[in-house]
Amino acid sequence: MLSLSSTTAPIYSTAMARSLHGICIFFALIILVAADQQPETTNQTDAAVGPPRPRSLALLVSKNEQTNLHVVDIQKRTPLKAVPLVLDVNGRTIWVDCESNYLSSTYNAPQCHSTQCSRAGIQDCRVCSAQTRPGCHNNTCGFNSVNPVSGETAYGELAQDVLSIPTSDGSSLGQPVTVPQYLFACAPAYLAQKGFPPAVQGVVGLGHTAISLSSQLASNFGFPPKFSLCLTSALNHGVVFFGDAPYRLYPGIDVSHPLGSTPLSVSHEGEYYIQVTSIRINEKPVPVNPSLLDRRPGSTLISTTTPYTTLESSIYRSFVQFYANQMAWAPRVRPIAPFGFCIDATKMYMTQIGPEVANIDLVLHNRNNVWRIVGANSMVQPQPGVWCLAFVDGGTNPKAPIILGSYQLEDNLLQFDLGRSRLGFSNSLLFRGTHCGNFYIGGAGGQTSAAAKEEEKHV
Repeated sequence: MLSLSSTTAPIYSTAMARSLHGICIFFALIILVAADQQPETTNQTDAAVGPPRPRSLALLVSKNEQTNLHVVDIQKRTPLKAVPLVLDVNGRTIWVDCESNYLSSTYNAPQCHSTQCSRAGIQDCRVCSAQTRPGCHNNTCGFNSVNPVSGETAYGELAQDVLSIPTSDGSSLGQPVTVPQYLFACAPAYLAQKGFPPAVQGVVGLGHTAISLSSQLASNFGFPPKFSLCLTSALNHGVVFFGDAPYRLYPGIDVSHPLGSTPLSVSHEGEYYIQVTSIRINEKPVPVNPSLLDRRPGSTLISTTTPYTTLESSIYRSFVQFYANQMAWAPRVRPIAPFGFCIDATKMYMTQIGPEVANIDLVLHNRNNVWRIVGANSMVQPQPGVWCLAFVDGGTNPKAPIILGSYQLEDNLLQFDLGRSRLGFSNSLLFRGTHCGNFYIGGAGGQTSAAAKEEEKHV
């Protein structure tokens, strides 16, 4: 009996040990599986909190024929209302006329010395003696707004309100997203009445400041500080992209690459400059005093509120004379102000890239880096039957020796990469069989682009 008991005990203990070992392995496997699945559960929970942030946003831009200014409709206020604003690539912020029936249930004027005022770099406290309304409150932040056409300034208040802007996949407009407390400036009504198209109520600024539209959108939605301009003629809508590429134009061309690239400099006021070191016409250098182009932050200011490129007077005279010599074969006609060189359009041959004329090259930071201006951007028709060189005398003391105007920017993609301090440029998109009016404006509804409507530019 004792012998049997002593033999059975070890067998029983071994069996129990094996059983317990198996149970432990089983539970360990369950724990490992549960742990492996935990991140997926967490991600699904996080995703359910709200919609993903957009990678890019877009606004349509139209050109006013009477003023040659480019206009954007911004959705603001509560309830939302489309507010037409002049596009100023160098503007400090959005400013609007708040005197003319500004109605919104979400308007707010931050108090003096608030974080909003600090963000805008404002130290002034404002007192308004008129009746309290949007644009007129006491102990708020004073803000000087600028009319970029007349150069006039006016004092108003910093404000906040709802702003809505469409998302984009780079080829069409998507669902809008909202910035609940967008910072902007209120200005008196008279500031928007000089040089602006009818009904325009202010300016949308894209300058390199903390409260420009481009900066606030990048900060709010967490995408890179980058925006791209694609302006076009009055026949079509252009587009401004905020955030990452690609940017696709009909018929499916990604115009975000390849791009030329040059350093982008910024003035103390947040304006954008590039360095043009020389000008060539038909590959031949235009005689220019080199010291005139040796300027900081750059020799060339990019402007969307200057209709045609302006040149310092001595540069302009040399440029026009040299261009005329290169175009000696073309029959000249009496110049039409403000242009200094015009030719008979009936004797000119038209191409895909505009009239067949001398090419103009802006040589950038090195001689192999060139922005080419073709006929579609160098010649303009101020009246039927006449082509004129679309450059203007800027006087003896301009803001910059070269101010690159919006006509020369049309149908060129310009990418302002503020994080890298680089300007990307496509040269004329007409070379690639598309133009800036070929952005699909119908969004998910599939409305066709300007090209599908057979509204080809320069043809």
